[in-house]
Parts: sequence; structure tokens; C-alpha cells
Amino acid sequence: MKKIFICIFLFAAFLSVNQVKASQYSIDEGAIDQLFATATETSMISINASEVSAVPSGVALPLVAPKEKDAVVAIVLDFFLGGLGIHRFYLGTKTMTGLGYILTCGGIFGVVPLIDFIVLIIDNDDISPYIDNPKFFMW
Repeated sequence: MKKIFICIFLFAAFLSVNQVKASQYSIDEGAIDQLFATATETSMISINASEVSAVPSGVALPLVAPKEKDAVVAIVLDFFLGGLGIHRFYLGTKTMTGLGYILTCGGIFGVVPLIDFIVLIIDNDDISPYIDNPKFFMW
């Protein structure tokens, strides 16, 4: 009886909701054009010093420094989400490595993330060999 009452209540609530019609909205194309005219173009690319000389003068290009990876973050991600390979994505691996973790039931039934965890704890001073490492076994 409760299920029938809940179904009737949900059906009545669904019918009583006013549906919004698309004709109620209007677009101010002048305001959109003005926003595009005053917007500045930015880019998130990294540029080497030798490439800057090839850019014509008067063109401002943002320089983005590569981010440092924190060993503590990688260790915490490995501890909680190691079976999904999230720590490897954080360290900058390829997509296929993360898929390998998932398809092998958490990295060969959790053995690989456990070894990754131990290796990251031992080498927490310098994790640079593990950053952008495309190998399935990062050690």
C-alpha cells in the first residue's frame, strides 16, 4: 500500500511541475559580441627559451612552469585508490597504464599498488624517476 501511495505522489508531483519553454529565453547577441571583443586570449602551453625568439614581437605568450609532484599526495592516493591506479595518473602516466591497473583487478590483485606504495615511501625524497613513467611496473 505504501508503494502505491508513493508512486501516486511522485506521479502527481511530476505532473504539477511547470515545464520551462525555450521561447521564454532570449539572447542578446550584442552583449555576446561585446564580451568576445573585450576578451583576452590565453594559452596553457609551455615554451622553451629558444622558441620565444621565434615569436614575433608584440605577441604576449604566457610561460607555464611544470608543476612539481608531491610524494605525500602520491602516497595518499596510492593508499586509498591504488587499485584504480589514480596515483599513477597523478604522477603522469599514460592512460593504458591506469587501464592495466583496472583490468588486472587492481594491479595484479593489489600487489603492484602495494609495491608502488612501499617504493614511494622509501623514495619519498626524490620521486622524479616515477614522474611521467610509462611502464606498468614503475620501479
